[in-house]
Amino acid sequence: MAEENTQAEDTFISHLIELRSRIVKAAAVVLVVFLCMMPFAAHIFDVLAAPMIHALPAGSKMIATGVITPFLIPIKVTMLVAVLISLPWVLYQLWAFVAPGLYAHEKRLIAPLVISSSLLFVTGVAFCYFFVFGVVFPFINNFAPKSVSVAPDIDSYVDFVLTMFVAFGVTFEVPVIVIVLVRMGLVPLAKLKQIRPYVIVGAFIVAAVVTPPDVMSQLMLAVPLVLLYEVGLLVAPIFERATRAPDAEPSSTASPE
Repeated sequence: MAEENTQAEDTFISHLIELRSRIVKAAAVVLVVFLCMMPFAAHIFDVLAAPMIHALPAGSKMIATGVITPFLIPIKVTMLVAVLISLPWVLYQLWAFVAPGLYAHEKRLIAPLVISSSLLFVTGVAFCYFFVFGVVFPFINNFAPKSVSVAPDIDSYVDFVLTMFVAFGVTFEVPVIVIVLVRMGLVPLAKLKQIRPYVIVGAFIVAAVVTPPDVMSQLMLAVPLVLLYEVGLLVAPIFERATRAPDAEPSSTASPE
């Protein structure tokens, strides 16, 4: 019993050491990318603020109400961009840590899911930046009274933008979530099809909570969420067969006794 406890403790400590090593490697790359991008922090923020600047009246600019806000906000944005750029390496470190404890069929499942989920998240962020902001910001600013000078605070703007990025990034993960639920047997595909009406209602409720209180932004989040749910329902059976087929080969080719 004492030997088993000692072995378990040694295994636990070795896992902690391995986890620390993976975290350090991931953080080191993020830091290097961040330092390389630091000289361009102001320009990176200008790119992030471009959709709002284009929606404001000619000659208008955003404001900074804090003393050090003009310095901290571009740094914050640059750090987040560095994390996004380093995401493949960070996910690889996560994969390298968990892979030794997975079965072969689980490895075949997780690798494509990690890649697809990363691409879908970035696609959701890009959709929000290039399409949603280009429609929502002019729509909101056009409602501003003529007696009001519209000059958004950069701190509030970044918080709003990050919230929208996360909302759309997670929304675009819906097909992956559906695939995982079906592949792992957590929820039958028939059940997911059966609850489709509730998903549609839930999509509009989530959109109403996350997005600004206007119809345009709510529709731009709710409609893709519903469509991506349908895509997940279409792809899930194909993905399930593709991942389970190799597991069935040995039994089908085994010689009878």
